[in-house]
Amino acid sequence: MSVPGGIDADRGPPMAIPLAHFVAGFGFLLAGAALGVVGAAGVSPGLSRAADVHLLLVGWVCVTILGAMTQFVPVWSGVELHSRRLAVAQLALVAGGVAGFAGLLVTARLDWLPVAGAAMLAGFWTFVYNVGRTLWSAASGESADETAGLALDPTERHFALALGYVLVVTALGFLLALDFVRPTLAPAGLARSQVVAAHATLAVFGVVLTTVVGALYQLATMFTQTELHGVDTTLQRVEEVAYPVGVVALAGGRLVDATWVGRIGALLVLTGLLAFAAVLARKLSETRVEQTPMLSRYAVVALALPAWALAAAPAWLADPTDPVTTFGHPSAGHLLTAAVVGFVLLGTLYHVVPFIVWVRQYSDRVGLEPVPMIDDLYDGRLAAADFWLTLGGLGLVILGEVGAVGTARLVGAVAATLGFAVFSANLVGVVVRHGPESLRIGAVGSPAAESGDPDEQFP
Repeated sequence: MSVPGGIDADRGPPMAIPLAHFVAGFGFLLAGAALGVVGAAGVSPGLSRAADVHLLLVGWVCVTILGAMTQFVPVWSGVELHSRRLAVAQLALVAGGVAGFAGLLVTARLDWLPVAGAAMLAGFWTFVYNVGRTLWSAASGESADETAGLALDPTERHFALALGYVLVVTALGFLLALDFVRPTLAPAGLARSQVVAAHATLAVFGVVLTTVVGALYQLATMFTQTELHGVDTTLQRVEEVAYPVGVVALAGGRLVDATWVGRIGALLVLTGLLAFAAVLARKLSETRVEQTPMLSRYAVVALALPAWALAAAPAWLADPTDPVTTFGHPSAGHLLTAAVVGFVLLGTLYHVVPFIVWVRQYSDRVGLEPVPMIDDLYDGRLAAADFWLTLGGLGLVILGEVGAVGTARLVGAVAATLGFAVFSANLVGVVVRHGPESLRIGAVGSPAAESGDPDEQFP
């Protein structure tokens, strides 16, 4: 896979910043997967289920999204990142908050949850401000692209929406943490279970899937070397109208226990996601590009997303406010969170991490000496191994949930965890072998780092 044309990587932050986010995310992925294995084995200390969800959703998925958006919003939008110091601060606050939050849940030390929650809140709001200011620069015409202006492209519009969801999700999350220590929700006339449902809805369907859909409009066309055309454009318009309205209605219906509002929201969410799944499948079918770890994992997403939607539809139409159906059919939760969200991240990181290291280590040598291709930096055999371990393990977990077979769930959880470990080792190996100095972030906050001089940033 070659470097896509039109990408100015110099507009992103120092490579250490996104890489540090990704490596931290790998750690949370393995911790969450290991805790999932423990749970599948019947051992559940403290509130381990909630800890597992936060390690995987916030620790892995969201920290990875933070790193990716911090790197690629400036690159795609053609503007400078607002502040590199804030990008470093966001990682320290969110990662420290997630680790503390999960540890407190496992040990049932709920009295300290608001402290960890406050750290996460501060980190996420720092991220929103930093990336929001960067997007504003693009929207206000500060881009180097003379055609840029007030109209953001589909990827930028989705990212802007995701930033808004982050503000609401983290505020609700902090209130939920505070409610463990001092009753806060009941005096305000809010039922905790309904706030939890709204929080989870906005987190997964608002923050995560809005970001995923927005990124894939860019990535799926870029790396299949295709364009949106014909029915693709119509489907995109349907998604851009139906999906955000549906997310707000679904979350609002769950917050106030209004079944009819939630049902309308559910229908719009399903319509938007099915429209996007059709676009993704069309781009993958039209490509003539050689198969890569990125595209093979996107293919899983293109199959899993409509399968999840079809399973979710009856449950959501029956009662979208039922806590059991928060993520669709009770037995299909992993189909959404792992097969869709997880495989998007796994596939994307198989390009992003080698790309960042390649730009740092080899881009200035092109034409002067032989240099490796981006896909030469990772081990293809390990990539194949982690794909089948993760896919097979996930399949067993889903079958175990559908058939209530504990052994299948346990074996599947172990296999998927091994797959995640191989995946993490493969990509960390890219950094260790080809650019270990890329993880040095000590100089990022210095004036030289803010000036953008790569020679001073990486002495």
